Amino acid sequence: MVQSKATDVAAYLAEFPQGRREALTELRDLCLQELPGFTEVMAYGMPVYERDGTGEVAFADRLASHDMGKGCLRFRKEPDYELVRDLLRATASGDGAVIC
Repeated sequence: MVQSKATDVAAYLAEFPQGRREALTELRDLCLQELPGFTEVMAYGMPVYERDGTGEVAFADRLASHDMGKGCLRFRKEPDYELVRDLLRATASGDGAVIC
């Protein structure tokens, strides 16, 4: 997908076909559940969860074998929800922020 021009996450999700939208909605729900105190915003054409206006990827070493961009983790098939939950929990308990 080309970077979205959506101004909020609901509009962003509406751009995807149903099957993909379901997986993205589940990832969003995980982020909202596991990242208390973080703000959901749109940046770089995708949803971003930030704390204190900063963002970083947690566990970059653990994710080295995955397809990653500068500030994202890409799943070509079904997302690994347990890995995502672990990353979110570790991020929420630390000082940094995570970009999902």
